[in-house]
Amino acid sequence: METKRYLRSVRKLTLYTLVLLLITSCSSCCSARESKGFSSDTTFEIGFSPKGSALDIILRGIRESEKSILVAAYSFTSKPISTELVEAYKRGVDVRVIADKGSNSGKYSAVTFLANQGVPVRLNDKYQIFHHKFMVFDGLHVETGSFNYSSAAVHKNAENVILIRGNESIADEYSQQWEILWDEGADLKPNY
Repeated sequence: METKRYLRSVRKLTLYTLVLLLITSCSSCCSARESKGFSSDTTFEIGFSPKGSALDIILRGIRESEKSILVAAYSFTSKPISTELVEAYKRGVDVRVIADKGSNSGKYSAVTFLANQGVPVRLNDKYQIFHHKFMVFDGLHVETGSFNYSSAAVHKNAENVILIRGNESIADEYSQQWEILWDEGADLKPNY
């Protein structure tokens, strides 16, 4: 048991080190934009699936948002995530979603549910695959990773999520990319 705990802590330490390296290299490679760098206020939440903490981290990020949530999604069929986004929208949070057109049209999906609830949704078909999976909360926190917003990601797939809290520089980078994707998309109209 002690060996398992030790290996878990080594994995977490290695993952934190990789995240810090990613953030550092991200800051230095973005020479076209002025970067504010890595802040000591930045914290991380890391989760995995199946049957791990990945979904809980995403739901907590949505619940804690006060001003805005920008969502970029490839496959979006998660009832818990879409329900929490609608709840955030109802409490006055500016929720907007851009998603892959190919993976989210032709069937009733979470994006259809969101559009039917009044949440602004656009579909993007400008790429072979719109493979993004990220959210920006309040212009300050970023959730990203391999986790598709789907039931399979929760129960069947090996997935990961990282929620980077309190780093405005990283949130700005993701928000700027999100705006480009949003501008390329077409509105998904409610179907009732």
